[in-house]
Amino acid sequence: MNSTIVRGRHVLTMTGDDLTDGAVRIVDGIIYDVAPYAELAARHPGDDVSGGAEDIVVPGFVNAHGHFSEALVAGMAEDRTLFEWLDCLIAPIAGHLTRPMAYVGTLLAAVQQLESGITTTNDMFVCDPPDGPVTPEVVTALDEVNLRAVVSFGATDRRGVPVGRLIEEHRALAEAAAASRMTSFRLGIATVGAQSPKLLQGGLDLADELRCGVHLHLHEVREEVIESRRETGLSPIERCAEAGVFEHPTVAAHAVWLSDRDRQILVDADVGVAHNPVSNMILGSGICPVADLRRHGLAVGIGVDGAASNDSQNMLEAIKTTVLLQRAATLSLDADARSAVAMATIEGARALGLESEIGSLERGKRADIVVFDGDSPALANVHDPYQTIVYRASPRDIREVWVGGRRSVADGRVLTVDRADVVRESRGLARELARRSGLSGLSLLC
Repeated sequence: MNSTIVRGRHVLTMTGDDLTDGAVRIVDGIIYDVAPYAELAARHPGDDVSGGAEDIVVPGFVNAHGHFSEALVAGMAEDRTLFEWLDCLIAPIAGHLTRPMAYVGTLLAAVQQLESGITTTNDMFVCDPPDGPVTPEVVTALDEVNLRAVVSFGATDRRGVPVGRLIEEHRALAEAAAASRMTSFRLGIATVGAQSPKLLQGGLDLADELRCGVHLHLHEVREEVIESRRETGLSPIERCAEAGVFEHPTVAAHAVWLSDRDRQILVDADVGVAHNPVSNMILGSGICPVADLRRHGLAVGIGVDGAASNDSQNMLEAIKTTVLLQRAATLSLDADARSAVAMATIEGARALGLESEIGSLERGKRADIVVFDGDSPALANVHDPYQTIVYRASPRDIREVWVGGRRSVADGRVLTVDRADVVRESRGLARELARRSGLSGLSLLC
């Protein structure tokens, strides 16, 4: 039996029962107890002890939406709105992403996510598989780096890939996830407008067969809604409801441009929402009505989105931006640090249907834990631990990250892979992808 006690001055359980001078006891990867540190240390004197007397201990962060497929093309196309960005950057690379690129790109982004406190990530890998499955390498990389994940393939046949090949990619990813200790599978839908009726129905049939949930983009930009209404008379949300998408547990990324009817459909179907504040700002997409959605009972998590649309994979940046953007948009102080930490932990877990396993520090849940270094200058004086995390902390203030009871990060550096090797391998693959895709330096041929 492997047992460790992780201690801190502040233990934020996200159950309403925070502890001062508390600790979490991990036994074989599961949270066995949450109690005062002195009590646990006295009862279990043989346990290893981690953390420090001034640290802040929180549940691991849940990244509600992202794209490992973009890891090798970060820092480009800031002068394009979403539809232009899709045509000029994402479409050119989609057919050139290889299995090695999927593997190394996932490692590269996963390292950044872990080092910012993410312990569970919800990913949609977008590619046009040319001659065989690509996405299983995402699962291989996630297992290696020790990052818990929900994985999906962002299928679209708009660019001419045969429907059969896309369904094959879904199946290959689902099989890889089923064999993994760290991942589960959802059916990916790039957008409902990017799929033919045949592909949409084929994917939903597969979701029925596998009894899995759905992960898709919904109402990210106004143009998406206008185009859908012009072509079909329905909003994308209305089309999803009509097609039966919401008969499956669904997490929808963005949900920015919503009518009252759209919102009510989401509420009635209990759709989880992934709010991506940084990418929405970079692409000029708009502002998600977070407070309104949460008031209506929807679970709203926080996503870092892709490495080409954020472009950072820094969860702490996304958490802080969530609060600041809502305050700037509403000219009110309704958004606060405590609600942002909840969105990044237990509410994000609920959006993904994983709240029984992760998202809070409770007995029986997975031991996914982040420890903030109380000896860091930014955390030297903690008057409110929630405000300290949201407004002051950065990845360099993270002492440890535990995923499933295994320490994946110590002293701010990932332990599970050689980060220097990952960086080195990524450079050649990024250059190869840019060359194959016709991308020239920082300018796009579009």
